[in-house]
Amino acid sequence: MTLAFAMEWLNLLFRWAHLIVGIGWIGTSFYFIALDLSLRKREGMKEGVAGTAWEVHGGGFYHVEKYLVAPKELPSDLIWYKWEAYLTWVTGFALLVVMYYYNASVYLIDPVKLDLTPGEAVLISVVSLAAGWFVYDRICRSPIGRNASLLAIVLFVLIMAATYLYTHIYSGRGALIHVGAFIGTIMAVNVFGVIIPNQKKIAASLMAGEAPDPALGAMGKQRSVHNNYLTLPVLLLMVSNHYPMLTGHPQSWLLVALVLVIGGMVRHFLNRHDAGDNFARFWWTLPAAATGLVVALVMTAPRDFSAPGADQIADARVVAISQIHCATCHAANPTYDGFDEAPKNINLETAEDLRRYADLVMAQAVQSDAMPLGNETGMTQEERDLLGTWIAQQK
Repeated sequence: MTLAFAMEWLNLLFRWAHLIVGIGWIGTSFYFIALDLSLRKREGMKEGVAGTAWEVHGGGFYHVEKYLVAPKELPSDLIWYKWEAYLTWVTGFALLVVMYYYNASVYLIDPVKLDLTPGEAVLISVVSLAAGWFVYDRICRSPIGRNASLLAIVLFVLIMAATYLYTHIYSGRGALIHVGAFIGTIMAVNVFGVIIPNQKKIAASLMAGEAPDPALGAMGKQRSVHNNYLTLPVLLLMVSNHYPMLTGHPQSWLLVALVLVIGGMVRHFLNRHDAGDNFARFWWTLPAAATGLVVALVMTAPRDFSAPGADQIADARVVAISQIHCATCHAANPTYDGFDEAPKNINLETAEDLRRYADLVMAQAVQSDAMPLGNETGMTQEERDLLGTWIAQQK
C-alpha cells in the first residue's frame, strides 16, 4: 500500500466523518434557534419558565419548555449537545492536515503571492486560527459586545481582515478554505469555551442551592446566535475549493464579503420567520441577499474568448502547453509525485482530450488560475489566453 493511497483513504474517511457530525451540529443549531424563537407565553406555565412550544414530528406531539435560567432540580439524564460541535472541528482540522498541510506545496502555497516553505505555511495557519478566536473573544467581552449592531459590524471587519490576509498569503483554494476554518474555529470554541462551560456553571450553582448568574446564560445565547448566523457562509466556504470562479478570482476577498452578507440575510429572514414576526419588519433581507448574489454573478462572469477573424490556433500549440502544465498529473501514467492516477480520471494528453474536457479546462485553467495546482509550472497569462481562444474556436 502506497502512502498516497493511504492518505487518500484518510481524506475520504475524515471527510465522511466531518459531514456526518457537521450535519448533526448544524441541525441542532438550527433547531434550537428556531425553537427559542417559537416559544410563547401561555397560561399555567411552571415557575421560572420563559415560554413553551408545541411541536409535531414523525407522528408524535411534543411539548417543550424553556427556563429563564434553570429549573430547581435537574434530571440525571440531562442531554448535553456538545460533541457534534467538538467532533466537527476535530474532523475538519484532520482534513486540513491530511489535504492542505501534508500537500502544502500543492494546495496551500502560491509562490507568486508568497514564496513560503511548507513549514512556514502550516505555522501561519495554526497561529492565525488560534489568534482569530482570541481576538474575537476579546471583542465580545469588551464594551462593544454589549451593542449587537456594532458588534456585528466589528466582527464582519475581523473576518474580512483575516480573508484579505489569507488571500495574499495562500493559493486561492487554500485561502478560502482557511477563511472557513477561521470562522469554524470561532464557532467550535464558542461551544467548547463559552456555551458549555457557562451551562455547567449554571448547573453547579443550582446544585449548590445558589442563584445562577443570568449573565452566563446571556453570554451563551450571544455566542449561539453568532454561530447560527455564521453557519450558511461557512458551509459555502468549506466547499469553495470545488469552484474556481470563487477561489481563482483576483478579488476573492470581496466575494467572501458578499457570501457573508448573502448568508447572513437569508439566515435573518429564516430566523424572523420562525419567530413569527410581521413580514413587513424583515422583507428587506431578501432583496439585500438577491443584490449580493447579483453582484457576485457580475464579478464572476466568464471572459469572452471568441474573436471572429482571428488566426486559427493549431492543435499542436495547445497540446504543447498541456504537456507542460497539465499532463504531468492528468495522464494515464502521471509523473507528478503523489499521483498514482489522473485526478478524477481526467486525461489531458491530446487535443481530443482537451476538447472532451474543454469546459473544465476553461473553468480551471483559463477563467481562473486554480490549475495547475499552486502554479508550480509557472503557466503564464499568455498561455491561458491562448488556450481559452483555442477552446472558443472549437465551438
